[in-house]
Amino acid sequence: MTPGLLALIVLGMAVIGFILGRMRAVDAAAREKVKLHSLPSYYGQSVALFVAVPALLLLGCWLFVQPILIETRISANIPESAIPEGGARSLVLADIRRIADGLDFVVSRGEATEQDLSTMSADTSDIRKLLASAGIALGSDVSPVVFEAAKEYRIIEKEGALFRDIAVLLVAAGFGMWAYFRIKPSMRARNISETFIRVLLIASSMVAILTTIGIIASLLFESIHFFQMYNAKDFFFSTVWNPQFRGGSDLGILPLLWGTMYISLVSLALSVPIGLMIAIYLAEYAGNRLRSFAKPAIEILAGVPTIVYGLFALITVGPFLRDWIAQPLGLGTSSSSVMTAGLVMGIMLIPFVSSLSDDIINAVPQALRDGSYGLGATQSETIRQVILPAALPGIVGAILLAASRAIGETMIVVMGAGAAAKLGLNPFEAMTTVTVKIVSQLTGDTEFASPETLVAFALGLTLFVFTLSLNVLALYIVRKYREQYE
Repeated sequence: MTPGLLALIVLGMAVIGFILGRMRAVDAAAREKVKLHSLPSYYGQSVALFVAVPALLLLGCWLFVQPILIETRISANIPESAIPEGGARSLVLADIRRIADGLDFVVSRGEATEQDLSTMSADTSDIRKLLASAGIALGSDVSPVVFEAAKEYRIIEKEGALFRDIAVLLVAAGFGMWAYFRIKPSMRARNISETFIRVLLIASSMVAILTTIGIIASLLFESIHFFQMYNAKDFFFSTVWNPQFRGGSDLGILPLLWGTMYISLVSLALSVPIGLMIAIYLAEYAGNRLRSFAKPAIEILAGVPTIVYGLFALITVGPFLRDWIAQPLGLGTSSSSVMTAGLVMGIMLIPFVSSLSDDIINAVPQALRDGSYGLGATQSETIRQVILPAALPGIVGAILLAASRAIGETMIVVMGAGAAAKLGLNPFEAMTTVTVKIVSQLTGDTEFASPETLVAFALGLTLFVFTLSLNVLALYIVRKYREQYE
């Protein structure tokens, strides 16, 4: 039974529990001729919650823990002789999982029985043909130990799934029966239901926090592993980025950080002034008819896929800048450049700045405007000296959001700025960013345990710290100017 089907069965049992719980509460109140403490639906909800919540929690924990336990057991039984020279145990485990999935596939299609699999080995031509039908090709170097481990992995996984199904259904039925038989008219069913809902809301609010902790932990652990293999001083201070995947690699982050900041500054230099002027015009000068048309039209830019912006940079903006500016001025001959990616990214960021700033400016109380006009200030003076200072925290937040979006952009940089990691001031030269190199280092058939692959996590951690520093700086600026205004 698949986990999805099992979850549907548990939810079906919860629905049945809701109906039975509600009926029992109504019958008990009629039999004892008393009033229910809560509405009948609360009694049904209490039964349904006791059926579904513990069972689904057990299912989630089981799905998380079982693979770890199985891989730990299988890994302990794999001798060092079965691991290829220069390989990693994790790669062998990946092959074991892949072969086990293929064996499940051929059995589910009826191409082989359990008894057939028990007598086959990795050197048997029949098993190679069966796995080939499942899209899995066994190489000639697959050892019998790995193949036997795959069969054991499959058996343990099936047994674990069977025990999981039984345990989940027993928990659902047990807690459901307990909640059903404890129903009586005086039971505070409403309090039970609302307590469950409050816990659910608290757990939902923790998702973002736990996700952030998980992201930081994964980046931190893999980055520590990387710095155990590669010198941190060379990583942070070297000006050369040259991953070789065969040793002797230079993995200096400075060219990538420079490209990230350079392209982001170009994009913000375009998007922030234009976005703010659009927001001020729409909020203070434009009529309702123009505003109702212009604001949705501008926000359409935010919904355009980044690949479309990348194509626009590649076939339109890049050749235009090369033919009309870079080549006549002798600044470059390539259509891929910092200016190309920065301008197109700036166009993409305009609605992030304008829409949020417009909402913040409209949120400034009208009393501030009326007071300024009453003192004799003009509309432009009111905007500069009253409205913008009052809306400054929100405007800084909008700019920060645009900056974070620019730092994390990948597709526009790949197609508009190229992939050359270099230090330079010429905006018409090709450069690249941290995010582009994270993707390139994790793409392809490379060993995960190599420094050239693990460097992606160090790049991600550096980018996270850089973005966090921007948030801290923005918070400092907001607090400083807010205190002056107040």
